[in-house]
Amino acid sequence: MATETLTLGKALNTGLRRALENDPKVVIMGEDVGKLGGVFRITDGLQKDFGDQRVIDTPLAESGIIGTAIGLAIRGYRPVCEIQFDGFVYPAYDQIVSQVAKMHYRSRGKLRIPMVIRIPFGGGIGAVEHHSESPEAYFAHTAGLKVVSCANPQDAYVMIQQAIASDDPIVFLEPKRRYWEKGPVDLDAPLSDAYPLHSARVVRPGTDVTLLAYGPMVRTCLDAATAAAEDGRELEVIDLRTISPLDLGVVYESVKRTGRAVVVHEAPSNLGLGSELAARITEQCFYSLESPVLRVTGFDIPYPAARVEEEFLPDLDRVLDAVDRTFGW
Repeated sequence: MATETLTLGKALNTGLRRALENDPKVVIMGEDVGKLGGVFRITDGLQKDFGDQRVIDTPLAESGIIGTAIGLAIRGYRPVCEIQFDGFVYPAYDQIVSQVAKMHYRSRGKLRIPMVIRIPFGGGIGAVEHHSESPEAYFAHTAGLKVVSCANPQDAYVMIQQAIASDDPIVFLEPKRRYWEKGPVDLDAPLSDAYPLHSARVVRPGTDVTLLAYGPMVRTCLDAATAAAEDGRELEVIDLRTISPLDLGVVYESVKRTGRAVVVHEAPSNLGLGSELAARITEQCFYSLESPVLRVTGFDIPYPAARVEEEFLPDLDRVLDAVDRTFGW
């Protein structure tokens, strides 16, 4: 069994390489993805090995990238589009919502759009305006799209291959602040045996409070659980992994045991994923709850300047404060 320690970014690179090797219909396209290897080097070396007809440097036009990919997908290809930064996706929003999400339904199932839209998302890297956003709620609200987010190198390696193999259009959110974090990756395990793409997972068992997170905040919640354990509290951490569709069975099972839930995400709280999770948990676990479902999120403001982003982003202290508040009811 070939298990290697890789960064999350390198795990994505390796997963993309496997997808290109396994299916000649897979093409990668985006700004600077070829010769440069992407601004975060996620596609590094791929154009050199697979050629510029399969790893394509596009013009700086997100709408054009997505529109071209739609045509390729209709013709049987599996395009993987890179949106260089989360804040650059909005020029392509019309294409994604009006065409990518609706083509299968509009054609009464005759057309499939097997494409992946990779978006580095979230903050924590000190970037300038338009380079740190959390746009997941826009896409999760859109029927016809699936939205997933990896949180560790193993999931990054497997999930990107699963997304490319899917016949559905998938928005693939990559936690850019975690690109350089390392973890073990099993490179030999068959994809058919991998954990299902649209399934949540308990990444740390506990008995006192359920922490729900995805993408960059999974690590923050794991750190909070480690700190809470020093005070005798056992926090259960669930990595949602799939934002749309939500996999809620494991969530309900956990909350019914712990009686308390805290949702953590970087996006603002207003109409964010935390709102939906709180509503669903309240509906299904009402008689098990010992306190209201609490949310730890970014604030309801435009993303702030880099010098103050650490005040905006949820951190260990804010998560632990919410845990404390769940015991005050």
